[in-house]
Amino acid sequence: MTDIPGLWQNFIGGNFVGGGAGRLDVLDPATGEKLAEQALADATDVDRAVSAAKALSEHRAWSGLRPVERGRIVRRMGDYLLDRIDEIAPILTREAGKPLWEAKLEIEGAARYFEYYGNQAETMEGRSIPLGDGYFDFTTHIPFGVSAQIIPWNYPMEMTARSVSAALAVGCSVVVKTPELDPLTNRFFADAAIACDLPSGALNIICGLGKDAGAALAAHPEVNQIVFTGSVPTGAAIATAAAQNVVPCVLELGGKSAAIVHDDADLDSFLSDVRWGIYFNAGQVCSAMSRVIVQETIHDKLVDGIVAMAETLQVGNGMDFPDFGSNMGAMISENQCQRACGMVSEAEREGARAATGGRRLNRPGYFLEPTVLTDVTPQMAIARDEVFGPVLSVLKFSTEDEAINIANATPYGLVGGVFTADIDRAMRAADRLRAGQVFVNEWYAGGVETPFGGFGQSGYGREKGREALLNYVQTKNVAIKLR
Repeated sequence: MTDIPGLWQNFIGGNFVGGGAGRLDVLDPATGEKLAEQALADATDVDRAVSAAKALSEHRAWSGLRPVERGRIVRRMGDYLLDRIDEIAPILTREAGKPLWEAKLEIEGAARYFEYYGNQAETMEGRSIPLGDGYFDFTTHIPFGVSAQIIPWNYPMEMTARSVSAALAVGCSVVVKTPELDPLTNRFFADAAIACDLPSGALNIICGLGKDAGAALAAHPEVNQIVFTGSVPTGAAIATAAAQNVVPCVLELGGKSAAIVHDDADLDSFLSDVRWGIYFNAGQVCSAMSRVIVQETIHDKLVDGIVAMAETLQVGNGMDFPDFGSNMGAMISENQCQRACGMVSEAEREGARAATGGRRLNRPGYFLEPTVLTDVTPQMAIARDEVFGPVLSVLKFSTEDEAINIANATPYGLVGGVFTADIDRAMRAADRLRAGQVFVNEWYAGGVETPFGGFGQSGYGREKGREALLNYVQTKNVAIKLR
């Protein structure tokens, strides 16, 4: 088993430093035992990190580079992660609870963002605008400056990479606040920055409590742009703080995503989608397939198939699962596990039935059985509120209109899906589903290249794809009267 250092530090202005708020115990979700200590930043540390980022931004030592040079450094940071995947993955597994093979997938995904946005760095071109004889007019993209990025715990490496790589590619400097529950592996981004000659101050990484360091970062007057993924209440608080400084935000605030399954769908293929859609990362995914809305004529057959698949999943310590397979790790914390269990119990009191699962494992750690709930109605809390755990709710429909209405009957709108052999039906659903991304016949179709973000309480702004680069730049227009 990989040895883990006892104390992990913050990274400010190119140096590893302690924190003014003391230390935080990081626990192993598979055992509940202490794994390591993380230095905690306070408001003074936040100010130091923002000042380091701002100083670099003002001196243009990063933003002033030729874009291809920035891109090469960004790409090398991704290569650094891949070169050390066997070192990083066990630490990610032990701090986040996910199977070792899932941890490796996450690190590969993080590296892919650096590859993709590194390649995009030199493609951010302006345009000329014709104003008639005697004028020349053009636009340029100017980096905002200091980007504050508050990272969630469900994918601590991939979510950090997603926003850091795009911001660095266009010339911003970045202050990352890591999640408190699993902050350790963010250290490897700092190591990559040093190894790849990223200028000091371009990337600063701190861990602090949300109510302290997070609040100070969101409200800091020298932050120019904010990225946040997390809960609706916290997102609203961050947007409120940012508004006081007239600072733009990108907010991804979760979802209650639905897959509509028609009677002509490929059910065998769909079962694989369910496995990835709700039981990957123990269901702790913003875009998880948390609801299946199935045509009533195939309801029983589909439920039987899902239950059989779920019951094949082995649940346990992620270090025991080095290879891809039918397995699932721990949830991230005691609070998250208790919350998910409580929502299942409430659903049962409201009339839902646990076709399988629904209970904690009788062992140390934060383990919940892969769960399938049937007899769920759209009015139940379990059908409207995000569980963020391995809990699938199955609802019935009889008509196409009914299916769309059920899918749209939540305040969220992150992703949705439709499974059918009828392309006309699929296109009608894609048009009517209230979601920022719609999957047809494959959950999680798309990739780094495809824009991702929500409608409604799922937030605003778009991550991923070229569209995300626009989060970090402002358009400047230059109009010239020729002599």
